[in-house]
Amino acid sequence: MSQTSEILLSGSGGQGLILAGQILAEAVVRDGKNTVQTQSYGPEARGGASKAEVIISNEEIDYPKVTKPDILLVMSQEALNRYAGQLNPGGTLIVDSTYILDPLPTENKVISAPYSRIAKESLGKEMVANVVALGALVALTGVVTLESLKSALMSRIPPGTEALNNKALELGWKSVSQAAA
Repeated sequence: MSQTSEILLSGSGGQGLILAGQILAEAVVRDGKNTVQTQSYGPEARGGASKAEVIISNEEIDYPKVTKPDILLVMSQEALNRYAGQLNPGGTLIVDSTYILDPLPTENKVISAPYSRIAKESLGKEMVANVVALGALVALTGVVTLESLKSALMSRIPPGTEALNNKALELGWKSVSQAAA
């Protein structure tokens, strides 16, 4: 039986969602599954819209674009407004409540946490909010193993930022367990 997950990560350019998509795709490969990862930026570049798409399957992937995401991570109001309507019925919407003040009504499962604020207040660096959110996404969905995610993260970040990024990943992971408690 085919198990395929379509994931869309979106926010403003500069939030690191393209990198988050690349890290997630590499983790999928490390777990021995098939993946396709695509990305796009809005015409405004930094500060404009950006998105990364990741398809995960235990079989061959025929089409490289996400058509109906099962998991949607949004880190800006614009991203929520643009992509929430595309979420697969029964899908999971993960919202960075730091910048999304006007959530759209939906019948889907919604997980909301202030990932950007967590990164800024706990680590003093909002630039790792993408890693906090990625940790939460994987903790919530189990699309890859934590071991593969950590390994992929360490292979993609600049030298000297390992401790910061590892802590960001742990904060995202813990944000899910704290929300469930």
